[in-house]
Amino acid sequence: MDATGINQRLQDAKSNGMVLLIGAILAVYIVLGILYESLGHPLTILSTLPAAGAGAFLAMLVTQTQLTLMAIIAVLLLTGIVRKNAILMVDFALVAEREHGMTPVQAIRQAALVRFRPITMTTLVAMGAALPLAIGFGVGSEMRRPLGIAIVGGLLVSQLLTLLSTPAIYLWNHDRKERKARRKRRKLLKKRLKRWKAIRKNHA
Repeated sequence: MDATGINQRLQDAKSNGMVLLIGAILAVYIVLGILYESLGHPLTILSTLPAAGAGAFLAMLVTQTQLTLMAIIAVLLLTGIVRKNAILMVDFALVAEREHGMTPVQAIRQAALVRFRPITMTTLVAMGAALPLAIGFGVGSEMRRPLGIAIVGGLLVSQLLTLLSTPAIYLWNHDRKERKARRKRRKLLKKRLKRWKAIRKNHA
C-alpha cells in the first residue's frame, strides 16, 4: 500500500473517531438524563468535557504532537474519567438539598469542599498512570505518546476548571428552573384572573 492509501486510511480513522466521540457524548447524556430524571443535571456533568478536550489539545499543541487516532482515543477515555468528578459533586449536592434542606448555593459549596480530596486523589492517580505513556519509553513509544499527553493535559486542565465550572453551571441550571417555574405561575395567575373577570362580567 502506498503512502497516499495509508494517509487516506488514517484520515478515515480520525473521522470515525470523531463520530464515535459525538455518539458517546449523546449516549452518556441520555443515560444521565434517565438516571437523574432531568435534562439539566446531565448538562452540568457534561460541562466538564470541554475543559478536558481543551486541555488535551493544548497539551498536544505545546508538545507539538500530531492529532493521531491514539489521541482521539485518549479524548474518548477522558469523557469517562473527568465525568465522575462532576457526578461526585452533583450527587452530593442533590442529597444535601433533599435530605438536609440546604439551599442550592450551600449544597454545591459543601459538595465542592467535601469532594475536593477524592476528586484530586483520583485525578492524580490517573495522571500518574498516563505519565509513563506521555514521556515515552521502549519500542512503539511514538505511537503511545499522544495517548499519554492527551490524557495528562486533559486531566490537568479539567481538574483546575471543574471545581469552578461545575458549581457555576449547577446554580445556573437551578436559576433557570426557578425562572421557568415563576413564568409558569404568572401565566396560571393571569389565566385565573382573566377567567374571574369574565365570570364577574357575566354576573354583572
